[in-house]
Amino acid sequence: MTDIAQMLNSNLFALSGSLALLVGYHLYLQMQLRRNPRYTIQAINNAARSTWVENIMASGSKDILAVQTLRNSTMAATFLASTAILLIIGVLNLSQSDGSGGILNTVDTHDSAAMLHLMKLSPLLLDMFAAFFCFSFAIRMYNHVGYLINSGGHPGSPASPAYVARLLNRGGWYYSLGMRSYYLSVPFVFWLLGAVYMLAASLLIVVVLYHVDRSPEEAPTDEEAVAASMPRRALEAGMSGKLSFLRRRMA
Repeated sequence: MTDIAQMLNSNLFALSGSLALLVGYHLYLQMQLRRNPRYTIQAINNAARSTWVENIMASGSKDILAVQTLRNSTMAATFLASTAILLIIGVLNLSQSDGSGGILNTVDTHDSAAMLHLMKLSPLLLDMFAAFFCFSFAIRMYNHVGYLINSGGHPGSPASPAYVARLLNRGGWYYSLGMRSYYLSVPFVFWLLGAVYMLAASLLIVVVLYHVDRSPEEAPTDEEAVAASMPRRALEAGMSGKLSFLRRRMA
């Protein structure tokens, strides 16, 4: 009984430590986003999706581009949702590999070792279900956007570019949550090998996410973009003025 209690305490410590690492990292991201709204690649993508929707709905001649882009996003989310279902089936099969006869029999027999095995598999199973539903919600949003983005600009249409952009960004948010669920599954898988492996995997995931989430380079703000384009505009204006002067002299 003492060995089981020690194993339980060590696993609970590893679980709490891993969750603290991941939660602390995401709190750090929120703090950085308050200082710089374009700190993460997700924030850049949200702004890019909003601009894309405005350009598509304003032009009126890019319907094929809109359909192809949304189709690619839907196919990616569908593939990842199907993969989550396969992983769920794999986790359920893994729950029967300890000889206890499955999850329900483990709860009925009150076997300590089997209960510990169930404690490790349950978060992984819930995480895969969360990934499946997040990708399913992303597909739902992409389908809505596919109809709305081609109906905007017509008389009586309730779809404004801002509304369609919000739906598209919501679909992107669900997609990001699904990917976060996949990342979270890595520490849970290593938890099956031991508590120390779970802590090491959590630390590795935080390091990887730190490099993945940040934008490749700090994107300029709107004011900085305008300031950077002013010398180029001045040069273009000067060149056009010189060309006009040469035309008048030649005439």
